[in-house]
Amino acid sequence: MKILAIRGKNLASLAGEFEVDFTRDPLLNAGLFAISGATGSGKSTLLDALCLALYGDTPRLMQATGEKIPDVHSEQVTPSDPRTLLRRGCGEGYAEVDFVGIDGIAYRTRWSVHRSQRRDDGKLQNVIYQLTRIADLQPVGGTKKSEVHPAIARLVGLSFAQFTRAVLLAQNDFATFLKADDNARAELLQTLTGSERFERLSIRVYERFVMEKQTLDALNQQLA
Repeated sequence: MKILAIRGKNLASLAGEFEVDFTRDPLLNAGLFAISGATGSGKSTLLDALCLALYGDTPRLMQATGEKIPDVHSEQVTPSDPRTLLRRGCGEGYAEVDFVGIDGIAYRTRWSVHRSQRRDDGKLQNVIYQLTRIADLQPVGGTKKSEVHPAIARLVGLSFAQFTRAVLLAQNDFATFLKADDNARAELLQTLTGSERFERLSIRVYERFVMEKQTLDALNQQLA
């Protein structure tokens, strides 16, 4: 898959709307580049937006534990709830990503959340998920996470766990990949490199070998 653009609005440290477009210069022909800036400037929020739009979750919330945190009025939310990334004092926000799937088709996926009546003191509402084909703006799947995100994972070619271990490593989390067992590492590397086709070839070669050996044994029995 290939990321084409990352967009968002009112997420964590980034107020208002923002966009990173990889289909236009200077990023189109930049080759290798870095996301840099002072603490709190929004570097991690860009990566949060990428993960929210694709998977509805982010690596930095995976380890969030503890008691519920206060929201508006008497409402409380769990520390791992992705809706906590909606910027304080904002009534709505979203994360959006354009990408080319492994099927070669361009898609747009969007994670959006708002408060009641779009008021900054309204109760947090359920997240809305959307996946559409960019060419004709036709929706793919429904609007529930259970409907949209399995489709996205198939189009990306990686599960959330695989994506955060190979494509977007959380801070200080590279050891997770290195310390994974042999089977987990092999599965991930096979997915990334497309080498599963060699495994299929190996299986077919073995099956052909078994079949030909059976034919040879039958001929040897006839000769005997």
